[in-house]
Amino acid sequence: MGVGLRVHPRWLLWHGRLGRVWRRASTCDAGGVQVLVDADNVPVSRLRVVAAALAELPDAVARIVVAGRSSAVDALDWPEHAVIVRIAGWQEADLALADAYVADREPLLLVSGDGDFGLLAARHSGPVLVVSTAASGRLRDAARVVDPVLDGGRGLRDWLTAAEV
Repeated sequence: MGVGLRVHPRWLLWHGRLGRVWRRASTCDAGGVQVLVDADNVPVSRLRVVAAALAELPDAVARIVVAGRSSAVDALDWPEHAVIVRIAGWQEADLALADAYVADREPLLLVSGDGDFGLLAARHSGPVLVVSTAASGRLRDAARVVDPVLDGGRGLRDWLTAAEV
């Protein structure tokens, strides 16, 4: 179920180490799709489809960070190489994911409907896909949005294929 972090997230953020931890824990070389999952913001039914699609990918093509409350994160089996950040507190998952984000030209899969990620999605240099049941207007303006339950995961899988993952 991924690489778990047991350190309090504020300590990681105060010390600027979450980015280094997630890059060191990831088995992905440079390149590949970057996946940021806000487990507190997307229902388990949608996360289940995302986790299944990610499990089909070779480890070397995806850098995955999943952040949220333990109950949300632990509800599913994530790929072994995923970095799991168990967090409690308002906006803590957002902060962890923002810190883990790497600005590059590679595809970005953002699993969240939170408008706080709108600027990140808009400024990302590569293709961006948002997976959400109710994405904010900011996210809809910045990226393609899919609801994997409504389309059976086809939009997500098609995007991953088109991104040459």
